[in-house]
Amino acid sequence: MHTLKGVGAQILSVIWLLIAFACATPSHAVEPIPVPLDIEALDLTNAIDLYTDAGSRLQVSTAPGPDGIVRRIEVPARDEENTDWAVFALANTSDEQIDRLLVAPFFQLVGSQLFWPDLGASRIEAITPSQGIAPQRQKSLEADVFLITLDPGAVVTFVVELNTSELPQLRLWEPDTYKETVNAYTLYRGIILGISGLLALFLTILFVVKGTVMFPATAALAWAVLAYLCIDFGFWSLVLNVGQGEDQLYRACAEVMLAASLIIFLYAYLNLNRWNIHYSHLALTTLILLLGLLGVAVWDPSVAAGIARLSLGLITVLGLITILILAVQGYDRAIMLIPTWFLLIAWVIGAAMTVTGSLSNDIVQPALGGGLVLIVLLIGFTVMQHAFAGGAIAQGLISDVERRALALTGAGDIIWDWDVDRDRIYTGHEVEDLLNLKHGSLDGPARDWLDILHPQDRDRFRATLDAVIDQRRGKISQTFRLRSEDGHFRWFLLRARPIIGSDAEVIRCVGTLLDVTEERTAEERLLHDAVHDNLTGLPNRELFMDRLRSALAQAKADGSTKPTVLVINLDRFKQVNDSIGLSAGDSILLTVARRLSRLIGVQDALSRVNGDQYGLVLLSEQEPDKIVSLADSLRKAVRAPITFGDREIFLTCSVGIALYEGEKQTGEDLLANSEIALNHAKRLGGDRQEVFRPILRPLGKNIVDLESDLRDAIRKETLGVVFQPIVRLEDQSIAGFEVLARWTHPKRGKITPTEFIPIAEQSGLINELGMYMLDKGAGQLAFWQKELPSEQPLFASVNLSSRQLLKHDLINDVKAILSRTSLAPGTLKLELTESLIMSNPEYSAKVLERLRNLGAGLSLDDFGTGHSSLSYLQRFPFDTIKIDQSFVKSSGSSSRPVLLRTIVAMGRDLGMSVVAEGAENEADALELYQLGCEYAQGFFFGEPTSADDASKLLRKMASERETAA
Repeated sequence: MHTLKGVGAQILSVIWLLIAFACATPSHAVEPIPVPLDIEALDLTNAIDLYTDAGSRLQVSTAPGPDGIVRRIEVPARDEENTDWAVFALANTSDEQIDRLLVAPFFQLVGSQLFWPDLGASRIEAITPSQGIAPQRQKSLEADVFLITLDPGAVVTFVVELNTSELPQLRLWEPDTYKETVNAYTLYRGIILGISGLLALFLTILFVVKGTVMFPATAALAWAVLAYLCIDFGFWSLVLNVGQGEDQLYRACAEVMLAASLIIFLYAYLNLNRWNIHYSHLALTTLILLLGLLGVAVWDPSVAAGIARLSLGLITVLGLITILILAVQGYDRAIMLIPTWFLLIAWVIGAAMTVTGSLSNDIVQPALGGGLVLIVLLIGFTVMQHAFAGGAIAQGLISDVERRALALTGAGDIIWDWDVDRDRIYTGHEVEDLLNLKHGSLDGPARDWLDILHPQDRDRFRATLDAVIDQRRGKISQTFRLRSEDGHFRWFLLRARPIIGSDAEVIRCVGTLLDVTEERTAEERLLHDAVHDNLTGLPNRELFMDRLRSALAQAKADGSTKPTVLVINLDRFKQVNDSIGLSAGDSILLTVARRLSRLIGVQDALSRVNGDQYGLVLLSEQEPDKIVSLADSLRKAVRAPITFGDREIFLTCSVGIALYEGEKQTGEDLLANSEIALNHAKRLGGDRQEVFRPILRPLGKNIVDLESDLRDAIRKETLGVVFQPIVRLEDQSIAGFEVLARWTHPKRGKITPTEFIPIAEQSGLINELGMYMLDKGAGQLAFWQKELPSEQPLFASVNLSSRQLLKHDLINDVKAILSRTSLAPGTLKLELTESLIMSNPEYSAKVLERLRNLGAGLSLDDFGTGHSSLSYLQRFPFDTIKIDQSFVKSSGSSSRPVLLRTIVAMGRDLGMSVVAEGAENEADALELYQLGCEYAQGFFFGEPTSADDASKLLRKMASERETAA
């Protein structure tokens, strides 16, 4: 009965156990893994059961023991946040106790993935066995290591509490073998770290020695590799005292810096900024984005590391493309980098296969670390080979003398060395080749150079060398010309310094000789173009003024040369230019310039002062008549037809002439006067020449006000009238007066006739002024003839202008004045200049004849200064000629008395009265009397005076005559 009860209880227990197993998870037992004694390491990675998100407590079935019984165990988590578990079972089939090390590495590059990679962590929190001795954690910076003891014949199930959801690797090691393996890898890692550190340090030192930009870029890559290896090998954890498996941030930052340093190296070594600015922009943008990943690494190291790994691959591929493109273009740096970059491509492919799990052996991760160091080592060798090729490493250590020698060689200048003691000059053969001289021609004494130096440079060359030797200091910087074999000269620039010996004397002069012929030719061409007209080649206005000032300075110095300025302007050139085109106009200007140049002397200066206007500084001719004759020849040369294509073009020109009048004149004054004369010629119709006269000069901005005031003075009869005595030389009695105008302005004071008469000419007031003077002079003469009668009636001379002569009412006005005053016939003399009459001789002859018939006297003023023919003198009814004062004043010329005697004799023979102007002293008066001159006027006989003072003189003369009678 009791036996039946016990059996029932056991059946009930089995039923409840089956129910419990049915409700538990999982419901199957773990298969035990035998642990052989002769195997050093057993890989358990694929033999474990993983339970993710299983909660903080795990119930599992143990592996069947030797008795075949499967037991149920429950394990609580030490860290309630851990919900991931792993379960495996080990069986000791031997009759010995077995000690093994269970190892789970913190980080495994194998299978860490490209995107969101596993950067390592502490994998195991705790291990709970189903029986026997609990596993003991061993100290390790690289992995979770637990010491497991298995009794003989025992089957133990281990429940592993995980800190991560993944367990990349789990191995069971024989303790001694594991220690030997760790020691071996530690030695390997130490060697790799040592090489990497020395390489980074060496490249940094080279950067200090030689400051080429490729060295800091290469050093930065080496340091980035060193930092990555220190973290990968666990050395960084010792330095920074990082906890077990907590170096994810540092690992991510190391991978970011590795990609960034690679782009920096590629940009600096290939000097991409030299080829295209887009390379710089691309490299800078990539670098900024990569450095920005450092901030991402703080937030999520896995994301930053994934982007860094992808960037490293892209940079490698794009770098290869760039290197190949530049290598095809012949860039030597790119060519030298090709082998190393192909090795880098292979490393990147191997790393990609490793992180994706295609390569999963134990040596791949250490091999990739060593390969990375090898790549940096090859890159360093490539950089040094390029940077120091051809002795470049000595460039940072060369002396100053060597540096100067290298600079001289690079500049390509010719060496000039003068051994003063031996008096020998050495220049090599470059100069002799330039001059087509025999080699050795210039290697000799300094005096031999004088034979091939330009004559104008010899004295300066000799003086410069003597000065350096005498003063024992200074430097030579001189340009001179050397004659080539064909007789042409080349310009050279000599720069040299003296070298002083121990006795303080100059022993050598050493420097460089540079051929500057092209520079001097270009400079001379620029100077020529700056002062010459590009079309005609004639000097321009600036050079014209310079030559004019030089001529004036010479005239003031010697007094014999009197420069004359002629301004020639083409008439109607604008219309011709508009009708036939600019090219034809340029051809006309060039033709005219050549024609004018053929007519002038070698000392004359022809220039093109502006568009169609030429200027001439005339020195070859001094006489006025010859100057006018030359101007006429110039006009005739321009008047000749100019052939252009199938047509002939006829042009005329106007010429303005300005004569030199004295030392006070400037070049600007002469040019302005000639242009004023030219404008006057233009106003008169062109195709003529005009000599400047003060009457042609405009009087400034106040001309309108002066014109108005002059009009009021004439209307109000406030314009002054003065009388200058004309004396009969026989008895020195007053025979008459010349009526002159004087103007005292109420505000501006006295204004000379040379100022207000041109105003009257230009404004048309000259007619009113002339009639005013005629009326006043005739009225005063009538008063004197009535009040002071004499045997020979007094006469008065009044000047007429060209406008008055051409005025149709002149005859009627003179007739009215003569009728009103009842003057003795012929005593009111009208004075006209020779040039005024000759401007229209036919009309003048008719007007003068009618004036003579009215009873007016006619006087030819300034006789001898005009250019008319003497044959015209017979046609005009003059009764008096006035000799210009230039013939009266003593000038030292032997011909003056002859000319004066001839003029006087000619006037007497023609039955004319002769009046000489400019008698300044008694000698002039005596000479004129002896020559037979009848009348004279000048300051010796009296200055212009008022009517009252003139009346007093006449009364005094009458009383003296009565007393004498």
